[in-house]
Amino acid sequence: MGIQFSNAERAEVLVQALPYIKRYRGKIVVVKYGGNAMTDDALKQQVMEDIVLLRLVGVKVVLVHGGGPEISELMDKLGKHPEFIDGLRVTDKDTVDIVQMVLAGKINKTLVNLIEAKGGRAVGLSGIDGRMIEAKMKDPRLGYVGEITKVRVSPILDLLEKDYVPVISTVACDRDGNTYNINGDTAAAHLAGALAAERLILMTDIAGILRDRNDPSTLIRELTVKNAENLHREGVISGGMIPKVECCVQALRQGVKNTVIMDGRKPHSILMELLTDEGAGTLIVNG
Repeated sequence: MGIQFSNAERAEVLVQALPYIKRYRGKIVVVKYGGNAMTDDALKQQVMEDIVLLRLVGVKVVLVHGGGPEISELMDKLGKHPEFIDGLRVTDKDTVDIVQMVLAGKINKTLVNLIEAKGGRAVGLSGIDGRMIEAKMKDPRLGYVGEITKVRVSPILDLLEKDYVPVISTVACDRDGNTYNINGDTAAAHLAGALAAERLILMTDIAGILRDRNDPSTLIRELTVKNAENLHREGVISGGMIPKVECCVQALRQGVKNTVIMDGRKPHSILMELLTDEGAGTLIVNG
């Protein structure tokens, strides 16, 4: 049974959230969604509830999603063994078709449907729609893994203007009609920069940046870009956290006000991050 709150306590929570609602009302917040928060059905429902609530109080949420586990699952069913180089999926012609099928099809439309079921309004797009994300081949060894060359955000702005939540899958195209698989964090950073977003939120499977990766209590709550560079040199920021921090730094340099790496496995973590003093992860700022 959940914790019971009195009406007075509920009212106090809303009053305390008011300054944050005023701060973010009318501003663009880009949320990169994936990992365990996407594969757990109960968490998925809560994330969509958070997004609908934020939209209803005037925050312009753009949801960018990945889907790596689901892509690997379908590849296994089709007899294709997933292969990775430096953390990036090797994507041949057959695999890029699977990527497009899973990301732009199943996952994208499932998330749109969930947002609508929670009382929101959403439209699903891929990076191919309106040539929103153009790319070129990043490395011939990786096949159709793309490096972003151009971003067009007018389709996103049109939807935000009409009070929709744009739900964006990270597949891209080139002028020759090729389709590319794009790293979700990278795509979210580029889109946030082009939108001059107030905040970029990267939802991950750990609490944020930890001084000791085995101890969640060592969470670093706020960092400047310079601090982050020092922690990288010291080896505190390592492994899969390196590209996430690099995406945050790139977004900040493109004009995003601030960025957050946070644990998407916590219920209502987006609301805790945006509407409370404590936050829910590691805030990275220019300094």
